[in-house]
Amino acid sequence: MLVTPHKLTHAAGEGMRWFCSHRFYIVCPCVCDSADGLPSDPLQSHYDSWLSLVDHLNIKAFVNLTLADSVRHGVQNLLFVTGFGGMRPNTLVLGFYDDCTPQDHLQGKILLSSGCSLDTKTPSVDPREQWSPFFHNVRDAEELKDLQEEEYVSVIADAVKMGKNVTLARYFNQFNREKVMGSGRKIGGNRSMTGQFIDVWLLNLLRPDGCGYVDICSLFLLQLAGVLKETRAWSQARLRLFLCVEAGCSLKEEEEKKLRLMLKELRISAQVQMVAWDPVVALHWQRQGGRGRGNLVESAQNEERRDRPEEEKVEKEDDIQTFPNNVAQLTDEYICAVNDLIRRHGAPQPAVRFLYLPRPPADTSHYHAYLHQLAVLSRDLGPTLLIHGVTPVVTTDL
Repeated sequence: MLVTPHKLTHAAGEGMRWFCSHRFYIVCPCVCDSADGLPSDPLQSHYDSWLSLVDHLNIKAFVNLTLADSVRHGVQNLLFVTGFGGMRPNTLVLGFYDDCTPQDHLQGKILLSSGCSLDTKTPSVDPREQWSPFFHNVRDAEELKDLQEEEYVSVIADAVKMGKNVTLARYFNQFNREKVMGSGRKIGGNRSMTGQFIDVWLLNLLRPDGCGYVDICSLFLLQLAGVLKETRAWSQARLRLFLCVEAGCSLKEEEEKKLRLMLKELRISAQVQMVAWDPVVALHWQRQGGRGRGNLVESAQNEERRDRPEEEKVEKEDDIQTFPNNVAQLTDEYICAVNDLIRRHGAPQPAVRFLYLPRPPADTSHYHAYLHQLAVLSRDLGPTLLIHGVTPVVTTDL
């Protein structure tokens, strides 16, 4: 988890900390500076503050700091050296890149070493045991961001190239912990509320018919949702899987049967909902150009090959011209229709949504468009995790 101290303490961090409860993870801040001309290690004071913060938030985490000339280089260093042996992290968690003004939830607060939480009104038993954390102030609304869009997407692309799964967390400042904790609670032997919903959209919604519903990334989404449901706090939650199909599609029953069989083998209890999205797919640029369903699949497969490492590329230049980059061709009209589709099938409102995170485009000139499309796709959806999985995590061979 690459996060600022202010987000770790506020509602966004609260949601992710609770999502990761009882799971080992690492908090990895990056300090952008240079050691040239400094008399001593500039990270030591940051270490002390971060360790105290993690201790008083009562979370299970290691803290790993790095000093680099940019956020991207710092993340690369952390991904290379963090952890050891079988405890090396395999997933990078980032907050979503948006225009929200940061809020300082540490201003004026005191760290208490008596095991209490952050609280300015509760004094420590020993005044010598309380101290203010050493963290920089948050960015003002008028200030420019230190991290630019291109560098943010580069961090995602670097992590994928290094074989790390990537998770982007958006709208977790809206995460309602009390509502989720109250759901399914027993009062006098009866349940006071119905369980919350966890919504999972397994398909890459920005690339219809790309790889079907059972690929590595989709299975990783399903696994994370299943792990979340197994935790005590989420035990009463209900898992909803949404299967997007086209009317008259011959694969409709086959895909549903395949998904239900997989859920049975993985012992995952979930409600499968079929979603007809013919009007939405009709807005995709390939359908607008008059291409048929078969060409849509073929184009998506060519796009997948283009995103692979350079040594694995086998297509010719005329193939690239025949099948344009998906990111460059997607329209806001199509993405807004997908966003509306998700919201229309989100009743009752889920506690959290899991969406398929497409791989960043190979052409860096499309990074801005890629981030814009993710922002439109997940707009106003509430707490959402956009996930891209690269490592197999599910097996039925045991």
